[in-house]
This record gives sequence, structure tokens and C-alpha cells, in this order.
Amino acid sequence: MGVFTYSDESTSVIPPPRLFKALVLEADTLIPKIAPQSVKTAEIVEGDGGVGTIKKISFGEGSHYSYVKHRIDGLDKDNFVYNYTLVEGDALSDKIEKITYEIKLVASADGGSIIKSTSNYHTTGDVEIKEEDVKAGKEKATGLFKLIENYLAANPDACN
Repeated sequence: MGVFTYSDESTSVIPPPRLFKALVLEADTLIPKIAPQSVKTAEIVEGDGGVGTIKKISFGEGSHYSYVKHRIDGLDKDNFVYNYTLVEGDALSDKIEKITYEIKLVASADGGSIIKSTSNYHTTGDVEIKEEDVKAGKEKATGLFKLIENYLAANPDACN
């Protein structure tokens, strides 16, 4: 098994507490509401929402995938860090055993956030994943993030 790591850093005008609430704590209801073409539903299938919880995300009609399940591995609400593992779904293949993610939000000097994300692709055998292989998924995630950010900017009372 090999591991390919992809790290990225971006910024947002939204402060970490509010952005974390939208991206992590209220994502199951917020994202299907503002981006139903991307995510139809997000539901807990096992657990209470904390570490160890399994969530199923069903994607919209235009997606390449129908669903994924992920397990919450870490949830630090005070330091705005979220860890989870993609454990099932058609985003995985015979080449990828699992994908682990870490998202960390840090306050920026201008009052917004610095979003630090790391993805670890755990491959089967000696399969190699290249950075360009993950770019399409990253671009879709960035598009969804921008929808959330724009929603929060336009709705100052949301996710407070």
C-alpha cells in the first residue's frame, strides 16, 4: 500500500468559528440546502455526530458519483480541526483503499480564515496517484466552498 498526500491552503473572508460551523457542524443541512445539485442528502447512519460517527452523503444528478460514506476521526471545535476518512462509496476504487482528510481553520490577520487541508490517498499495491489525478476533485470542492462562502457573506445571520 502506498500513500499519496495532497496539501492545499486557501483563504476566506469568513472568520474560523463561523466557517467551521458551516463547513463541519451544520454542513449536513446547509450544503443540500444551498447546493442541491451537488449534494442531495447527508445523513448519519451510525453514531451521534462525534468521533466514530459514519455519515452517508448522496450526490446530485450531475455528479460522477452516487454516494460516499465517511467516518469522523477527529472533531476539535475549539481549534477548528476536522479529520475524517472516506470508507465506502463509488469515489473509492480497486486502486484506492481509503482517503483520509484533515481540515484546519486558522484566523488570518484580516479577520478571515486560512484553510489548511490535507488529503492522504491510501492506494492498493503499488498504484501511484499523481497530483493532476486529484485536481478535478479539488476544483469541485473549491466550487462548493465558494458557494458556502458566498452564502455566508450574503446571509450574515447564518451559522453564528
